[in-house]
Amino acid sequence: MTAADGFDQAIEASHRALDEIARGNPDAFFELYSHRDDATLANPYGPPARGWTQIEQAGRRAASNYRDGRAIEFENFAKRVTAELGYILEIERFETKVAGRDEVSPVALRVTSVFRAEDGTWKLLHRHADPITTSRPGESVIQT
Repeated sequence: MTAADGFDQAIEASHRALDEIARGNPDAFFELYSHRDDATLANPYGPPARGWTQIEQAGRRAASNYRDGRAIEFENFAKRVTAELGYILEIERFETKVAGRDEVSPVALRVTSVFRAEDGTWKLLHRHADPITTSRPGESVIQT
């Protein structure tokens, strides 16, 4: 198996993990993650997390906002893999019940995922997800 083949399998596993997150279950996501101290997570529900303990706490907090959902589509914008590192930039689209609401709502996140080869398998080293999927005005970066 080439590095690219293994990397494609890691991407597929991350897509399956999002399907679980949309149901409120972060466990499949945690199986993908590196447990090394330099691993990071930046999700839409809090400040960046570094290291396994913070990543697990932030991931559980984020997944607790979702229930009864499912992944819909993954729009790939960029993908690159070397023998040691690989990354993808995607728009992840899913539908779920968000923040205790009773209705299912569409969700779209802009996601960058960086994977690292660790002991013969690809592990998630960094994930950044935010809801910016369309153009925004310049003043959108001003804190109010």
